[in-house]
Amino acid sequence: MRRRILLVDDEVAVLLTLKAVLEISGFDVDTAASAREGVSRLHTREYHMLITDMRMENDVAGIEVIKAARSAAYHPAVALLTAFPVADEDWQEMGADKLLVKPMHTRILLQQIEDLIHSHEAKLAKLASATAQKASGPKTPQIAAAKKAAAKKVVAKKPVKKAATVVKTSKKPHAAVKTSSKKPTKRPGARA
Repeated sequence: MRRRILLVDDEVAVLLTLKAVLEISGFDVDTAASAREGVSRLHTREYHMLITDMRMENDVAGIEVIKAARSAAYHPAVALLTAFPVADEDWQEMGADKLLVKPMHTRILLQQIEDLIHSHEAKLAKLASATAQKASGPKTPQIAAAKKAAAKKVVAKKPVKKAATVVKTSKKPHAAVKTSSKKPTKRPGARA
């Protein structure tokens, strides 16, 4: 399955160049030339990754696209593409997973995109696993206590086995002696 990327940038030359590079590298790429169009595409189709420019219709248009990606139920990886370096704290607070600075060598760009997608998929798998474990366990301490009490009741209701009569055999063939809890009786001719 080809991974799908949404590329949002108002510079047509950058948009078309990146689209061609990504498609040659095996990605399925949709494009949007504005933040509004990018937000619309995020709501109509699922993407593995979003790459958005920061400054489009206004200086913070990219933040609108990032917010839309973060609220999407399918949780795409998010990269902020900009020609203007941004402090690490700033782009991370905006909700981006990675900062890509224009212009960038194609090989480096592709490696960063691959790394981001793989780490994001691993993070999603870990979250899904943790969510599944929480869902399968007891919901509250009261439910856990009730299950424990029910298990004890089942154990307590098991029937108690009665002692069986033991049969001992002697060395003589076909001779069996029954023993019981009663006092032994004297057999005629037995020594005391």
